[in-house]
Amino acid sequence: MNSEERDCECALPQAETSPAGGYDRIQEESDIENTEASRMKRAAAKHLIERYYHQLTEGCGNDSCSNAWCSSSRGSHRLDNNAAAVKALELYKINAKLCDPHPSKKGTTMNHCVRDDFKDVNYLTEEKVYEILHICGEKEDYSPLIRVIGRVFSSAEGLVQSFRRSKPPTKEELKSLQSKDEDKDEDEEEAAACSAAAMEEDSPGSSSRLDGAASGDNDVGKLGPDEVSVDIDAVRRVYQRLLSNGNIETAFLNALVYLSPNVECDLTYHNVYSRDPNYLNLFVVVMENSNLHSPDYLEIALPQFCRAMSKLPLPALAKLARLWSHYSAEQIHRIMETFQQLITYKVVSNEFNSRNLVNDDDAVVAATKCLKIVYYANVMGGEVDTEHNEEEDEEPIPESSELTLQELLGEERRNKKGPRVDPLETELTIRTSDSRRPLIPFEEFVNEPLNEVLEMDKDYTFFKVETENKFSFMTCPFILNAVTKNLGLYYDNRIRMYSERRITVLYSLVQGQQLNPYLRLKVRRDHIIDDALVRLEMIAMENPADLKKQLYVEFEGEQGVDEGGVSKEFFQLVVEEIFNPDIGMFAYDERTKMFWFNPSSFENEGQFTLIGIVLGLAIYNNCILDVHFPMVVYRKLMGKKGTFRDLADSNPVLYQSLKELSEYEGSVEEDMMITFQISQTDLFGNPLMYDLRENGDQIPVTNENRKEFVAQYAEYMLNKSVEKQFKAFRRGFHMVTNESPLKYLFRPEEIELLICGSRNLDFQALEETTEYDGGYSRDSRIIKEFWETLHSFAEEQKRLFLQFTTGTDRAPVGGLGKLKMIIAKNGPDTDRLPTSHTCFNVLLLPEYDTKEKLRERLLKAILYAKGFGML
Repeated sequence: MNSEERDCECALPQAETSPAGGYDRIQEESDIENTEASRMKRAAAKHLIERYYHQLTEGCGNDSCSNAWCSSSRGSHRLDNNAAAVKALELYKINAKLCDPHPSKKGTTMNHCVRDDFKDVNYLTEEKVYEILHICGEKEDYSPLIRVIGRVFSSAEGLVQSFRRSKPPTKEELKSLQSKDEDKDEDEEEAAACSAAAMEEDSPGSSSRLDGAASGDNDVGKLGPDEVSVDIDAVRRVYQRLLSNGNIETAFLNALVYLSPNVECDLTYHNVYSRDPNYLNLFVVVMENSNLHSPDYLEIALPQFCRAMSKLPLPALAKLARLWSHYSAEQIHRIMETFQQLITYKVVSNEFNSRNLVNDDDAVVAATKCLKIVYYANVMGGEVDTEHNEEEDEEPIPESSELTLQELLGEERRNKKGPRVDPLETELTIRTSDSRRPLIPFEEFVNEPLNEVLEMDKDYTFFKVETENKFSFMTCPFILNAVTKNLGLYYDNRIRMYSERRITVLYSLVQGQQLNPYLRLKVRRDHIIDDALVRLEMIAMENPADLKKQLYVEFEGEQGVDEGGVSKEFFQLVVEEIFNPDIGMFAYDERTKMFWFNPSSFENEGQFTLIGIVLGLAIYNNCILDVHFPMVVYRKLMGKKGTFRDLADSNPVLYQSLKELSEYEGSVEEDMMITFQISQTDLFGNPLMYDLRENGDQIPVTNENRKEFVAQYAEYMLNKSVEKQFKAFRRGFHMVTNESPLKYLFRPEEIELLICGSRNLDFQALEETTEYDGGYSRDSRIIKEFWETLHSFAEEQKRLFLQFTTGTDRAPVGGLGKLKMIIAKNGPDTDRLPTSHTCFNVLLLPEYDTKEKLRERLLKAILYAKGFGML
């Protein structure tokens, strides 16, 4: 045996087939000689291992063979394909004896001729698969097909060339991807013929190939941004036929184990996609395997493949997302479930903690990156609105007067260029906020086991540092639930508060002036709006950066120290005043129980700016507000204009009327006699006329232009009529949140949850998470009586108790189970009322003698509680 053949290293495929080559790599001219030598060594090693493998499984054909490692020997033991593959590598390492083929072996015409007939098959078409399947069925021996699958599916080159189209798919063919059932007769034969024709074509300029593999690259330049040269329908039909056979399925599994490391190497070091965009075909083909999420794949095969897929360059990821966006909801769900299964399996089978971070698990990280492709495909495949975008603020938000000092101290603000944007989102020119209805609900992408083990403080650090060797799940917010994302936002807000406090101290040292490190508001209860808004207006004009300091509220004449509870009540009182219909800034709809901007409000734009600041401060200081806006307000805050469908929850009566107009089957012009002039009534009952088009009162609405009328009507109601008020409101909101990852992390419905909290109050969950102090425990008599009493309260009384104890009658993000309430003993039986520290959610409860007295004292406390004092 040649010494060159013994020096090389080779990894044996864990497959039921002989090993096969990887994708050819084109190196720089200076490395050609070394590369060629290395390739020859590797090819020689593979050839030897294949000979050992066939010697162990089929023998040399000599009945009198004495080689102990030949299946033709009488003393040999029959090995299955997997064991033979492992043994072949061992024999190669020890340079074991190899038999020469016996003449009778060369002349055999039995099953071996079937195998020999397919030795030259280095890629597959649908027709070829069915041909081999038919022959194997007649012989009742599927080993030739298993070997072909192992050879092709373990080779990047073979898989890239397989199942090619004869021409790029049409739009109609792309739509056919969404169908769940395929015709297996004439369509099957036609698709197979097209695939075969594609492989026979020899187009110039194709990428280099190993071992004289089949030529025939399609002209990639003719393919659209969401098209590939692989016949996906043919691949699905082939999988459907083959996966029912257990042995063949194992061949797919083992081939994938061998394929993935080579693909990862090609993508990481050899930039193969830029040279041959058809390389994406192999990912398309593999992901059509409907068994990828089965337990057999989760240990080795799928993690390796996800690592390879995560190495795809950005254009390839975008193309894959565009392709999958044409899939049906069922197909998208299957692919999503494949990656979710892997993430969950890895999370539950490992013990992740602060020392063993889930962020360091390559399989979980790679699967999450792959899941991002599916997520954007899910967005694009659903109903999207990329046109109706709010205009950016005409005037930029003023910078802090401290900016120069920060630069001198090396503390220049991060994210000055705006909030973070996902690169894939930019490549696809689509945002999550553009989605009106995804193919499958966004909640399906949340992985709860991952959220439970994620160390959010560490993850947030990785998110801010943005290093390549540390992955942050905050870069894939779709996989996080609202509670986890809210915790990340909390860290971001707190760190920014501390930064502002530090900058203030340094500034005071340089300037020699005593500055306040907090955003301090001193207000009178009876004049809370005047005091608070005037103060906030001064801050917004003089130094907007002060809005990012920690809020500290003091009620004049009261002794309460603000550790969070006083701020909660401050926001509650401000909201009650602002949304009072008598003030006229917002109109209240009795039918929807929601507020909307008053188009005819007498308040100036500055007042609406201050309202936006209040909402931003509530999020920034982790306070929940009792506000009732329709969802379109939060969509507009995220940069989207209101459209007709947004009227469904903001003005359902008008929505229904316009919907009936759109669907009316008669003559709209003759039967309804309406024009492009609409009328409204202001708060004082005065009619207001508005032309949706120039001279609208002279333009009748007809069957032809009614869609335009509906769109213009919605545009006026949701955008134009309140344009000034909303722009001022949004400007104030962004004064506080412009540097926050808020828009990056949260969808509009989650923004509402952040501001308003959960409306569902589960006091059973609160009981399970409540802690006790001062001598009380879960088994104390008074505690058992307390919970029995609280559960017997009416809904309004329960809300009053929550307001009394925590400072708000809303549940935080995640529900009452996320509220850490403490019940502490406050002495023996007494006539004193229960008291609370709303800053810390602590209820001070005396040990009353009877349950009746407990109920009476508790009700009086929550019904007449107002103001703060020192205990």
